[in-house]
Amino acid sequence: MSDQVGTPDAADGLTEESLAEGDAVSEGAMSERALPDSELVAQLVSSFEGITYDIRSYASSDATYTMLYVPVADWVAFATMARDIGFDTFIDLAAVDHFRDAPRFEVALNLLSMDTNERIVASTRVPYDHPVVPTLTGVFAGANFYEREAYDLIGIEFPGHPDLTRILLPDDWEGHPLRKDFAVGAIPVEFKAGSSDL
Repeated sequence: MSDQVGTPDAADGLTEESLAEGDAVSEGAMSERALPDSELVAQLVSSFEGITYDIRSYASSDATYTMLYVPVADWVAFATMARDIGFDTFIDLAAVDHFRDAPRFEVALNLLSMDTNERIVASTRVPYDHPVVPTLTGVFAGANFYEREAYDLIGIEFPGHPDLTRILLPDDWEGHPLRKDFAVGAIPVEFKAGSSDL
């Protein structure tokens, strides 16, 4: 369950849809947007104009985390600031193919603050015709293999990555098998005749 918050009020003439269409956001409108209760997350949200967020609950408990939607242009600066203010434990980086949505590909970064026991998930989206997200290996060394996996299986490029090569599939593999438009293959299996005493 999630409640979208952190966007300017419709009374200001701005909505999430109009922001997506590129409407200019005045400094006054941005200062009036709702900020999260967490001081660390509020500092992140207020430092980047294009970030929106919502509060999500885990399916198995009442615990919550903050989901942040970060423009790809702010991806590295956001991750750097998150690390510097206390979200210094890299947990995961994953990519998702939202086949029928635009922008099609999503990269999600999962970070933890050990000091405050807070978790954030930052997400950015990129289109099918330009699946490029700047590397986070300079911010979190642990992102290295996760970005290689996203490249290998979904085809997202990470410029600046020290070794952006396949990690799970053979080097001569063609395509990216976790893309939802990747052809499904099959291997014919021959079964022996069943036993007559069954």
